[in-house]
Amino acid sequence: MSSITVRNLPEETHRALRVRAAMAGRSTEAEVRAILESVARPESRIKLGSLLAEIGQQAGGGDLEIERDKSPTEPMSFE
Repeated sequence: MSSITVRNLPEETHRALRVRAAMAGRSTEAEVRAILESVARPESRIKLGSLLAEIGQQAGGGDLEIERDKSPTEPMSFE
């Protein structure tokens, strides 16, 4: 897991983070992680697969019913 250091954080901001964390029942560090996660990876973001499916439908692909082959594959041989 990665870690970061935030320098020169105003005391008012740190205090607000501590209060927000206490209201959520978690540590300040956990609150900062939750904030960063919600901003960097929002639930409303468009995922690549969804975007490609939408483009395919707009191009006239309609509803494609493709069944994935779930059988195991053989390892590749380089001999």
